[in-house]
Amino acid sequence: MALVASSEHSIYTANISRKHVILCCLGLDPFTKCTQFVICAAGIMVVFLGYGYTQELMFHIEGFKPHGFYLTFVQFVLYSIFAFVERNMRRESGRTAPLRTHLLLSVLSVGTIGLSNAALGYLNYPTQVLFKCCKLIPVLLGGILIQGKRYNCLDLLAAVLMSIGLAAFILTDNKLSPTFSLIGVVMISTALLFDAVIGNVQEKAMTAYGTPNSEIMIFSYSIGSVILLFVLVAMQDFTPAVDFFAQNPVETYGYAAIFSILGYLGIQLVLTLISISDAFITVIITTCRKAISIILSFMLFAKPFSFQYVWSGALVLLGVYLHAYSKKLAKLRRLPLVHQEKLSS
Repeated sequence: MALVASSEHSIYTANISRKHVILCCLGLDPFTKCTQFVICAAGIMVVFLGYGYTQELMFHIEGFKPHGFYLTFVQFVLYSIFAFVERNMRRESGRTAPLRTHLLLSVLSVGTIGLSNAALGYLNYPTQVLFKCCKLIPVLLGGILIQGKRYNCLDLLAAVLMSIGLAAFILTDNKLSPTFSLIGVVMISTALLFDAVIGNVQEKAMTAYGTPNSEIMIFSYSIGSVILLFVLVAMQDFTPAVDFFAQNPVETYGYAAIFSILGYLGIQLVLTLISISDAFITVIITTCRKAISIILSFMLFAKPFSFQYVWSGALVLLGVYLHAYSKKLAKLRRLPLVHQEKLSS
């Protein structure tokens, strides 16, 4: 998962070892590992549920739906400020990765988060969440078609379950939802492609250059803010969006600020949880959170419901679990080999 993808968007993979357990510049070392885990797991549930609720609430404001990219612009500006403050508090400075790497990450971040936010103007929130669970599909197809990779049976089964579940969910949404549009499907699918690429670029920056998370975040979001500004001006959406937000700044900018604060905090919680447990446990927690988000969306916001949503969504979530379990098994199989190499050296 991508470090700079939307926090919803936030499930980020970071296999970076940390000497101290830190959450938003606050040390968790005085707590036991169990307490640290509970803090992070509970925080992820609360923060991301609030994040999803705020996001859907904004798109229920009359006239808000065309302004998904402007929301992303506001989000990126605030993320840049948060990352700047965090770097100063940690007394970090300078740049380790090449500027072209940060520029590429910025473009990918704009595509991932911008298109994901904009897609909510054309899709139900549960459909958007379910799509974002299916990043394995483009990753697997790209690996087979472009790189000639071979995947194990669990990964293939996970991709099949995700594909069937997602297709059934989309067909149901197409029949029942008055807001369903193929434009939204194209947007969120393209966002998935960007998200599938961004993780590899971030991993390269972290491993090859030793780039810290805070550097990736401040450069990605600050450069991304400039890119989004040019995109909004070129699409002639900047002035209408500013005018719309100015009509009711408390609801628009206020909700956007809450949305951004929760999103940034969610990123930190996920990264901290990965550092004290492992990616498999994190996937289980975030998948449960997504399931609860979908349930709450149907409960709190009026929308048509069918039991087909339940079984198709369950297939996708089962696919997510199988993929995470497959990665855990692969990691466990590699451990003895690594241990033997260390002994022989």
